[in-house]
Amino acid sequence: PFEKERLDQELKLIGEYGLKNKREVWRVKLVLAKIRKAARVLLTLEEKDPKRLLEGNALLRRLVRVGVLEEDRMKLDYVLGLRIEDFLERRLQTQVFKLGLAKSIHHARVLIRQRHIRVRKQLVNIPSYVVRLDSQKHIDFSLKSPFGGGRPGRVKRKNQ
Repeated sequence: PFEKERLDQELKLIGEYGLKNKREVWRVKLVLAKIRKAARVLLTLEEKDPKRLLEGNALLRRLVRVGVLEEDRMKLDYVLGLRIEDFLERRLQTQVFKLGLAKSIHHARVLIRQRHIRVRKQLVNIPSYVVRLDSQKHIDFSLKSPFGGGRPGRVKRKNQ
């Protein structure tokens, strides 16, 4: 009755990307499924169909802007080859860990929830925030955070 392969794969993703529960995996799977379905529908149309040209380019541009698809692979065929890991890599939680702002993927989630991380000038406290390519360089500690030069935390103030 249960699919051991799928359950194991979901658990592996939760561990690797520090997700809270399976619902976070399923949410990303749904996004991927919708994008792939749109690409499949567009691929059934003729090459020069105006709808395929317009919607196809919009879909590809959106995926490139988010950073899921490389710019040299801007074809609808490549959209079908996308994997769930491509989307999980673009989460703020993963990016904070990869940039070395956090000691572990779980630490990254805590830092984000405790409002220590900003993207550009905007404080972001949602671990699943999808980081665009142009925003990636601007992930940093919040200005009011003790890590980013704000006033020290409760324990450090007490010990002074």
